[in-house]
Amino acid sequence: MNAVEAVYEQWQRLCALKSDFKLKDESGRAILAELCTRRHGHFDAWLTEIAQLPIWQETQVNVAKNCPEVMVQQALSMAEKESLLKGLEALMPWRKGPFSIAGIQIDSEWRSDFKYQRLLDLGVTLAGQQILDVGTGNGYFLYRLLGSGAHLAVGVDPSWHYFAQFLALQRYFAQERAVYLPMTLDDALLTDFDITLSMGVLYHRRDPLAHLGQLRETLRADGRLILETLVVEGDEQTVFMPKERYAGMRNVWFLPSVAALGRWLSRLGFEVEAQTEVVQTTPLEQRATNWMQRQSLKDFMQADGQLTKEGLPPPKRVMMVARKL
Repeated sequence: MNAVEAVYEQWQRLCALKSDFKLKDESGRAILAELCTRRHGHFDAWLTEIAQLPIWQETQVNVAKNCPEVMVQQALSMAEKESLLKGLEALMPWRKGPFSIAGIQIDSEWRSDFKYQRLLDLGVTLAGQQILDVGTGNGYFLYRLLGSGAHLAVGVDPSWHYFAQFLALQRYFAQERAVYLPMTLDDALLTDFDITLSMGVLYHRRDPLAHLGQLRETLRADGRLILETLVVEGDEQTVFMPKERYAGMRNVWFLPSVAALGRWLSRLGFEVEAQTEVVQTTPLEQRATNWMQRQSLKDFMQADGQLTKEGLPPPKRVMMVARKL
C-alpha cells in the first residue's frame, strides 16, 4: 500500500458509512491527492514498517478500556515479539494512548484516558452518534468513542506521523467505523455530525473565533461541541497571549478565561450546557516514557511545579459541552 492508497481507503470508508459524503467524492479525492504530495518525508518508510508488523488470525479486541487492548490467543514466538516491538518502536514517539497490543504496553506521553474520563463525566450521550474528532492525534479517542457505542468516529489531523500510528493500530484493532483523514478543516470542511470534539486545539489556532466557527459548521442542527482547551483565571474580558513560548510550546496563541470562553461560544451561536472543573495538567497525565523519550511537561516547569519555565501560570484546562443553536 502506498500513501495515496492508504488515504483513499479511509475516504472510501467514510463515503460508505456516511452517505452524504458520496456527493463530495470527486472533490474529496482531489484534496487528498494534493495533500499526499506534501506528506511527511518519512511516511513511505513508516508504511514499510507497518507492512512488516506480524498479524494473527485469532485475536480479541477491547476498545472500551482505558487502555484499548488487542489480545492474541496463541503464544507468541520470540521472533514475533521482537518483530512487533521493533515495528512499534519505529513509529516513536508515541504521544497519545495508552495501548496494549499482544502483551506490549505502549506507555504514551499523555495518559489520554484521564481526558476521556473527564469527557465521560460530562454525561454526553455518545452511543449511536456520528462523531468528528478534530486534532485526533493517533486516533486514541476514536477507539474510545467506539467503545462507548458511537456509530461512527472520524478523526482529522494534519500529522502524517500520527496517521502512520493509526494505520499501525488499525492493523490490530481493525475498527471499521473508525476513519482517519490526514488533513485539517481548512483543507475541507466535514459537516453534519451529531458531536464534534476539539480537545487541545483551540490555543494552537491564531484565530480561535474562526476555529470555533468552523467547528459549528461541522455540526448538524442541535449538535453538540465538546471543547477542551487551556484557560487562565479572570473575567469575561480576560484573554492571555504569551510573549513567546508557553510551557515550552511556541505555537500557543490565546488563552481565555472560562468566562471569556463562554462568551465566545455564546457570540458564535452556542449554548454552554455543561463544563468540568478547571484541572491543572501534571506529570501524572503528561510525562516522558520509554515510548516518548523527549522533553515533556516536567522539563518546562519550575522545580516546585507552580510556574512554567517562562514564569507563567501552570497549564490548566477546562472541557465544555456546547449545543449548536
